[in-house]
Parts: sequence; C-alpha cells; structure tokens
Amino acid sequence: MRATSQPESHTYYLNWEVQMAAKKIVSEIMHTKPGETVVITSDTSTDRRVVEATAAAVMEAGAYPTVLQFPSSLEKMIMIEPKPPVAEAIKNCDVWIDFQYQLFYTKAWKAAMDAGVRLFLAAACDVDMIINVIGRINYPVLVKLGDRICELINSGKEMRITSEAGTDLVCSCVGRTAMQSGAYGTEKGTSVMLGGQTTFCAVEETINGTIVFDGGLFPPEQIGKQVSPVTLLIEKGICTDIIGDNRETLLFRKWMESFDDEKMYWLAHISNGFNPGVPEPKGRIAEDERIFGCVEIGFGTQGTGLGGPGWAAKEHTDGVILNPSIYIDGVAIEENGFYVEPELVRLCKELKVAGY
Repeated sequence: MRATSQPESHTYYLNWEVQMAAKKIVSEIMHTKPGETVVITSDTSTDRRVVEATAAAVMEAGAYPTVLQFPSSLEKMIMIEPKPPVAEAIKNCDVWIDFQYQLFYTKAWKAAMDAGVRLFLAAACDVDMIINVIGRINYPVLVKLGDRICELINSGKEMRITSEAGTDLVCSCVGRTAMQSGAYGTEKGTSVMLGGQTTFCAVEETINGTIVFDGGLFPPEQIGKQVSPVTLLIEKGICTDIIGDNRETLLFRKWMESFDDEKMYWLAHISNGFNPGVPEPKGRIAEDERIFGCVEIGFGTQGTGLGGPGWAAKEHTDGVILNPSIYIDGVAIEENGFYVEPELVRLCKELKVAGY
C-alpha cells in the first residue's frame, strides 16, 4: 500500500505530467475555489514530488495550501487515529487531500466530514500512479462509465458474480444504492476516492456463495499482490471459513483471527474497478481495487454513507477478484473481465481501453 520509490528518483522525473495531474485533482475533481484553505496530509513514505506538485496546484487555483507530514506508522494497519494537531487541521479546512491511508474511517475523518470538509483520498500516490490513474485519463468519460455501472446495479434485484478462479457469489440489490466513489468533490462533507470505482452494500443476509481473491489482498501488508488465491465461504453476509493452506491463505486467516472480532468477518461492500490506468495488479490496494474490470470486496468496518447499516470493526480489509463475470437479474454486464452491456462497451471505446 505504501508508495515506493521509482528507479527514476530524480525530482524532475515526469514533473510536467505530475503537475498536470495535480492540477486536475485540485481544480477539475475537487473544484477548489480561490480563497479556500486546503490541507494536504502525507507521511514519511509519501512521494514528496506528488505532494509538492499538489501544493503548487492549490496555489495556482488561488487557494491556500498547508502541508502536513508525520511519521509512517509501524503498526501497519489502516485505521489509526491521528495526533491532535493533524485531527484539528483536517476538520478546519475547506478541502483535504490525503496521500497516506491510515486516517480513513477514523473518528478524526468522521469529524472532518461532519464539519463539511471535502476530502480527496489519494492513498500511496507516487509519480507513476498519479499520472496513470488521473493525469492520462479522460475523467469526464470515466465518471460516465461509473455512472452507467451504478445505473445497471440500481435497476436490478439480484447480482451474481463468478470467475474462472472459483468465485460464485449471489446477493440482493433491492433497497441499496450503488454509488461512484471517485467522481467530483463538490458537496460539503464528502469523501472522494481515486476515479475508477463504484461501491454498494448488498443486503447483508442475502449474500451467499464463494469468493476467490486472486488479484490483491490488503491488509495484511505481507500479502499485497497475490501469488496464490485465497478462498472464502460466505453465508448470509458473513465469512464462515477461509479455505486453503497456501502462504497467503495462512497469513490472512491468522491476521483475521488476531482481532478476535466477529465483525471483521462481515462483508462490508462490493465494488467494481474500471480505471484504464490499472490494467494489472501492482501490489498496492489503492490501485489494485481499480484494476479495469475487476471486482473488489471489503470486510470489516462498513463506513457510514455507503448505503448500508454501517458498523465499526477493529479493521478493514479489501480483496480483488480478477476477470469476473457480473450478472444483473441473469443478464451479463461483464464477462471474463470485459464489459458487454452496449453502453458500457461504447464508453470503454471512448476511453480507448485495450480490447474494445
């Protein structure tokens, strides 16, 4: 999950392209206005080239940037409450741009949202990532693609997800609303993620079947990009067993058991990834859950505002299913990793996605 240094470590590596991507975040996605205050949070693992470019883009927009940097946590968890100076800063600004990943779903995050802050979560973005998933993407068309995926899910009663690796999961969509997590940050108190992902909370007691994660799983940090699949059995929205004896399965099972928290096994959300800038697993979940055509499923804490009942577990983890097939009321919208619904195909062509 953490940003890693690129071989091209010099400060001017793709610096013009990074600046354009940062400008897109600040002005096009977050609609930052002259006079607004913008807090940028990072830790010591964050790519400073991205942070500096973003601060410059804030200045160019006529807003006021404040950059906060703090130590990278050794706890290797997602949800860690920040120290008071950071907690106070992120709830006392207009826009918050976060380049690390441990503040999301914390009490401090909730306080910032309640205060009306607009958040852009760009966890672990380094130079290549910010360019590939934001800078080089036709963002308005990407948003249209996400809107269409949401429309299809919201128009249906039942979703089925399968994959050649062994996933076969069925759930009800009735009464729940799919939403795009990476659109535009125009409304107060909203969290905007990297573009290329939709999310919804299926009706918990209707979720049954088998999940096989084969593209990425984080946390625990020791997995990331997978070598071997991890299989989960699901009954009424709860993981009842983690099957297998390969390294990834053993690590994941022990990690889940370590919390002694039954809510860690509750299926929190089902997401669709569709960012053309991520064609294959990279080993960082912020990118991998946006692999074009993937399905990503989360367990543990279910964040408020996702359309489900919401609950707090001790942690949250996300896993990726590669090359899935998705059926809404028995009709395929995606087959083996390729969208087949006509409007989705048209938008994929407009985005110039390979294979369309």
